[in-house]
Amino acid sequence: MNYDKLSTELLISDSDVTGDLQEELCRLREENARLKSLLSDHGIPWDKTTPNEPLIEILKAQVSETPSYQYTQTEKELIKSEKIALFRRLFRGRTDVYPVRWESIKGSAGYSPACGNEWKPGVCLKPRIKCGDCEQRLLLPVTDQVIRNHLTGKHTVGVYPLLSDDTCLFLAVDFDKAEWQENVKAFMQSCRELDIPAALEISRSGKGAHVWIFLPMLFRHGKPGGWARR
Repeated sequence: MNYDKLSTELLISDSDVTGDLQEELCRLREENARLKSLLSDHGIPWDKTTPNEPLIEILKAQVSETPSYQYTQTEKELIKSEKIALFRRLFRGRTDVYPVRWESIKGSAGYSPACGNEWKPGVCLKPRIKCGDCEQRLLLPVTDQVIRNHLTGKHTVGVYPLLSDDTCLFLAVDFDKAEWQENVKAFMQSCRELDIPAALEISRSGKGAHVWIFLPMLFRHGKPGGWARR
């Protein structure tokens, strides 16, 4: 399977109106330049493997050839909904609860299960009572709006990947030791040689990387949690 072609087709098919395509093209150029700089700073080669260059050329042609059809607001919302559905298909985990990122005034940060009663006067008794010991805890489920807010930067959420049947649908490989640049390059090279679809991203700190592997693309189903941990 040509995953570069697949990702390109997904992006092109999800494009909005001509004006939106132009805006998306500008955003991709800026993001592409930022990522190239970050990869170069960490000694990770990008010139032979990144699919962004041909993608930009395709988007240019798409912008020039797209007729001046104006999508209705309903059609725009449908396209956005399809993107959210794609995201949820890739990062599938528990849907009855999800973690949300927090930062303290002292600079520490972490993730905690999202709670509908958090900081509610007379109900939430933090910090005197810890969330895990609270009888008023109201865990919130994953919804399209939760994902929409995550993708638009309104909050940062995570996912609990282990399902109720003790299986998972994706792997996240974390590289953050001293030699992480060399390790992640070797790992990605192995994935390419074994024809394993893998998505690489630089971590939030810029001092590490994550590699995502979506198991249904390989096995058409999930794998036991013990298998994934090994």
